[in-house]
Amino acid sequence: MAIQMEAWGEYALFTRPEMKVERVSYDVMTPSAARGILEAVYWHPGLRWHIDRIHVLRPIRFVGIRRNELKSVVSASNARAVMAGGKRPLYIDRSADIQQRSAMVLKDVRYVIDAHFTLTNRASAADNAGKFQDIIRRRLESGQCYHTPYFGCREFPVNFKRFTGGKPKTAYSGEVRDLGYMLYDMDYSDPQNITPTFFRAKLVNGVLDLRHCEVVR
Repeated sequence: MAIQMEAWGEYALFTRPEMKVERVSYDVMTPSAARGILEAVYWHPGLRWHIDRIHVLRPIRFVGIRRNELKSVVSASNARAVMAGGKRPLYIDRSADIQQRSAMVLKDVRYVIDAHFTLTNRASAADNAGKFQDIIRRRLESGQCYHTPYFGCREFPVNFKRFTGGKPKTAYSGEVRDLGYMLYDMDYSDPQNITPTFFRAKLVNGVLDLRHCEVVR
């Protein structure tokens, strides 16, 4: 079942994984980020979201900012040791671990996300596509979400609504832009070996069409 959602915000950061120290955003929202926004509005084990197109309504603009980040993460080995009865630190001292890093982020972004969902084997006998679509439409129209969706980082919140304006008017009509390889999603089929997948992104008339893209690892 098809859904159109308009999402916009002041800043966005869809981090390129090849940038190891300073964060640099992709030119356009990634499919996994779009899926995350939709799941923030409505998630259910009985459905799976699929992103079809991302329409870019505002010109792509970058701006450099500085952000405070923690340089460490909680150690998994420490967590396992504590679960086994050991004594290890399970916290990060923010005052000692914080550091300032620069980031190249997108400014003044606005998209229309075309998506559809399919039912999974976890759907119950009472679940059906029409029921889910009615729920999603009501939540989009009333601005409901399970948690505030964000554009890549939690400090960049997303404003959203159901899109009902017909064909979206993009910022790049009549242009073709090759954006290179972009993160598509994470493959969780093997929980012991979660791997990223990529695709060759091309913005045609301001639209990133994902329906027939070739996904590679």
